[in-house]
Amino acid sequence: MKPNVLRRTLVILSFAAVLAALLPAAYGQSCSLTGVAGSYADTDSGMVIGVGLRVGLAKLTLDSAGNINGKVTASLNGSVTHMTLSGTYTVKPDCTGTTTFSEFDQSGNLVLTATVEMVWDDSMQEIRFIFTSAVLPDGTALPTAINGDARKTASPRQESDGVALKGDSPSQRS
Repeated sequence: MKPNVLRRTLVILSFAAVLAALLPAAYGQSCSLTGVAGSYADTDSGMVIGVGLRVGLAKLTLDSAGNINGKVTASLNGSVTHMTLSGTYTVKPDCTGTTTFSEFDQSGNLVLTATVEMVWDDSMQEIRFIFTSAVLPDGTALPTAINGDARKTASPRQESDGVALKGDSPSQRS
């Protein structure tokens, strides 16, 4: 690589990293476990390399202690499964974070363990994420290209108060 191209690339990457770190602060957004806690509706799609297409949806709960749990419906190459998910997550003040979770089938058998990198935006109302690892119970790593979005449907206070969100009626909540 030519020195000028390398130098420009480093400058652009450095600028992008600084910009990404400053954007949440510029908009007055500093994330915390308490701020991001709540229920989320999630969709994701992508591919398990060498296996096939995957799409999924989930209803997830992130609590203010750093725990994540929920119900997942996923299709891998057209085979639909229903699972539960549980694990932990972290969030940094710059609104980036990581979660590590396990998914279990309806009999309680471990199906996989995954790690996901996340970014919160829209005043901590939305998560954008990408799977960074998925591992089967026998230790086999599954290369993935899966990303998705999750939208907050209720905060812990709204859930405990029974407050309906815009477009949400109490009869629609489960």
